[in-house]
Amino acid sequence: MANEYPHIFLHDVQQSSDYTTPRSGGGNQDKLPTRERQVHSIRLQEQWAAIWTRAREEQASRIAVSMPVKNGVYIEFEGAAGYELVTKSLEHHTSGIRLLNVRKDLEQKITRATVFIPMGKQDFFLKKILEYAQKETLKGHPRHDELIRSVQDMRLAVLDSFWIDKQELLPQGELAVWCEIWLQGEAEKIEKKEIEQRFRDIALFLGIEVKERTLRFPERAVLLGRTTREQLVNLIASSPDIAEFRRAKETARFFLELENRDQTEWVADLRARLRINQEPNVAVCVLDTGVNNGHELLASVLADKDRHAVNPDWGLSDHNGHGTLMSGVVAFGDLTEVLPESYQIQINHCLESVKILPPYGENDPDLYGYVTVQGMSYAAIQAPERIRIGCMAVTSKDWRDFGKPSSWSAAIDQFTSGYDDVNRCLMIVSAGNISDSVDWESYPDSNLNSFIHDPGQSWNALTVGAYTQKALLSDPDFDGYVPLAEPDQLSPFSTTSRTWESEWPVKPDIVMEGGNLAKAPDDFISESDDLSLLSTCYQPTRRQFDKINATSAAAAQAARMAAQLQVRYPNAWPETIRGLMIHSADWPEALKRQFMTADRRGEYSKTEYGNLLRICGYGVPSLSKALACASNSLTLIAEAEIQPYKKKDNNSGYVTNEMHLYELPWPREVLLMMETAPVKLRITLSYFIEPGPGEVGWKDKYRYASYGLRFDLNSRGENKDEFMKRLNKAVRDDDEDKPDTNSDRDRWIIGKKKRDFGSVQSDIWNGTAVDIATCNLVGVYPLIGWWRERPHLQRWDRKARYSLIVSLHTPDETIDIYTPVATQIGVPVQIPV
Repeated sequence: MANEYPHIFLHDVQQSSDYTTPRSGGGNQDKLPTRERQVHSIRLQEQWAAIWTRAREEQASRIAVSMPVKNGVYIEFEGAAGYELVTKSLEHHTSGIRLLNVRKDLEQKITRATVFIPMGKQDFFLKKILEYAQKETLKGHPRHDELIRSVQDMRLAVLDSFWIDKQELLPQGELAVWCEIWLQGEAEKIEKKEIEQRFRDIALFLGIEVKERTLRFPERAVLLGRTTREQLVNLIASSPDIAEFRRAKETARFFLELENRDQTEWVADLRARLRINQEPNVAVCVLDTGVNNGHELLASVLADKDRHAVNPDWGLSDHNGHGTLMSGVVAFGDLTEVLPESYQIQINHCLESVKILPPYGENDPDLYGYVTVQGMSYAAIQAPERIRIGCMAVTSKDWRDFGKPSSWSAAIDQFTSGYDDVNRCLMIVSAGNISDSVDWESYPDSNLNSFIHDPGQSWNALTVGAYTQKALLSDPDFDGYVPLAEPDQLSPFSTTSRTWESEWPVKPDIVMEGGNLAKAPDDFISESDDLSLLSTCYQPTRRQFDKINATSAAAAQAARMAAQLQVRYPNAWPETIRGLMIHSADWPEALKRQFMTADRRGEYSKTEYGNLLRICGYGVPSLSKALACASNSLTLIAEAEIQPYKKKDNNSGYVTNEMHLYELPWPREVLLMMETAPVKLRITLSYFIEPGPGEVGWKDKYRYASYGLRFDLNSRGENKDEFMKRLNKAVRDDDEDKPDTNSDRDRWIIGKKKRDFGSVQSDIWNGTAVDIATCNLVGVYPLIGWWRERPHLQRWDRKARYSLIVSLHTPDETIDIYTPVATQIGVPVQIPV
């Protein structure tokens, strides 16, 4: 077997250069309807006048009955069916004109946007409408052509203009329901709670119950209010700060029936074999139903002082068992794998518990993003010196977001990005489960049509789905049953993002063991102890063990793996830990055959891999690959900061700033000697974005991500100068076109069109040694994000962190590609004894 060595971290080896994005041409002209210029302008002028006449009438009627009124008007802009609405021109920050939300009617193919316009600023758009008809640009086009041509209709906004959720979830009649109320405003006023207090005063007048907790984002605040339909309408008429409404969500708590077995002797044996680090610097914080650390196995890894609750009235102990089940897996893995053994087990991380669910009654319809962040903060206050990994298998019961950011997922993105305190953190969340036996009957089609649950769409979180290797049924009560999934196929519990719009991140990121289901001869499907994982029971006086499965079990295993990696590399960034887990992942052949169709040559297309990504992410991670290199397997890691944007020299705007180029130390001579031997090259880029949540289209200057990064690799025979000119317009002469070089697009098994979504990208090139020998140039370059497009938020000059992971692997264990690179950069290589 090849020797094991630590990964090689490269420090300050990147070369920085000014960066200008290569232009791809195009524009919006083909996405806009054809208009009769004068006729269209007159029609919009008439609509505009009618809007303001109606607005004044409504305000006068409210004042007459002493109802509060806002100092402005909400207007809904509608695009033409089948065409884009140019939303980027609907906001003017200095005038107080704000784009509040953008909604797409997929059935009618119509885009609608809601805009707030202060009183006295109504001429801003009227002037554009008039200039469209009367004036032209230097190039001879109508002024404001793209904006005005894209607008089909304008009207006063109504409740539907703010309701971002499904229409059937709107409050009906006099029934009051809990809703998320999203407020908009200047970032400074949001931070100082000025807008929040103004809203609370109005809500109090209208008799709306509002929770104390608030989530705050750049230019957005989210509160929870119990309100009727009529009260929502009154809010729109009274408050100038409304951006959108959504129905509040309840969370799902997964727990299993308990079995009465005496397992004390097994616990004693395992406890005697445990070697616990008494001063761990890595902790996994389990956000769940609480944990009973009175269990003998958990007492040594979870101290009383490390148990918390977001509501002190809930107590600290586990009230239904799920949190204790999660903790057992986070600490020890699947107990069925460790109980029968006799070897010693070293535990170098500890546990923390935060109770985020109530022990009785209905779930409090609170802002779970706030609860999640507060829970992690409680743990950090108790032990600020620890490196902390969050683990949460609490998800919404529904998946109506379809990949779009929610207040919950955005809160996780903001917390992990270090937006508030610069301290970044890795959060691991479960993808959510299919728990309906009716859905199980249509496995695996039900998985393809059941989407990742909120907050699993978080860009920064490592979202974990489930596959299974459990297929042995020995229980006599299940005689004649067969496992529903074959070994190494998708777990019947796991959800996917297969039908999300492609702009959203690939989720889940990885899959881990989640158990299986049993199918009877009459097609009845049920759970089975044989097909589940084993963990610690929350009632150790009654029994020591209980079963756990689905994406809860998968997320807990992922958290344990992350902790082991963090212990091995204590200085590694959380972006790196997430990146290593994804970088080490692969798809079992059974999983590929289950969802992919090979061509005549037995190969899979990029489209097939793209579909697979949306079902099971990058596959099953390997702890051994993530932990260490081998002599025939080399992993290079660069952690760096890049400043994506800068102000133009003439102060007239903001542009991309720099890119990084890596000339990686490479075992070139060894690879050339290997000639046509197979080598796998893999690159993973991992970074955490800051969120810009709110339903404002998530494009143009309203992008959700603060910035984007991408990587590229030089082609075979492409030198440094050619590579830079291909990637970077800034290094070309003024009259020089993009070089006509072969970029080897076909070499990647996934490709840019399928992998380049979210805040982590990974791809593989299975090539020959001689081809890969000359490909050691990697470029990291920025894409547009809201840091650049919304400069008034004063984050355009911030630096962004990323982790770049590059590996080479050859199946021939007699080949040493590690030592030549380690020698080049002065890393001592110790031969294991």
